[in-house]
Amino acid sequence: MKKIEAIVRKSKFEDVRKALHEADIDFLSWWDVKGQGTARQGLIFRGVAYDINTIDRIFITFVVRDVNLEKSISAILKSAYTGESGDGRVFVTSIEQSVRIRTGDQGDESLYDKAK
Repeated sequence: MKKIEAIVRKSKFEDVRKALHEADIDFLSWWDVKGQGTARQGLIFRGVAYDINTIDRIFITFVVRDVNLEKSISAILKSAYTGESGDGRVFVTSIEQSVRIRTGDQGDESLYDKAK
C-alpha cells in the first residue's frame, strides 16, 4: 500500500478529482493550504503593495493498493499539468498497515471492497 500526497493549483483541483474518480480512486481527503515556492515577486495595484509570494493550493492525500499506484500518479500528472512553474508536487510513501475500524479488515482489503 502507498500513500499519495499531492499539492496542486486550486484551479486544477476539480480536474484532478475527476481524473482520480475515472481511475477508480474515490476515497481521498483534501484541504486548502498556502505555500511558498522559489519565485519571488510583489504586485502593486492602485498604489497598494501586495505580497504574492504565498500561493493558495490544494493538498490531496489518499492511500492506494500497489496495483493502483501508477494509474493514480498518472491521473494527477495529466490533470494538474499546465506547463508553468507552480504546477505542484506528488509524494509517495509506503504504508505498513491499514485497518478498517467498522469491520476489522486489514491490509489491502481495508481500503476498498474485497471485490475490487
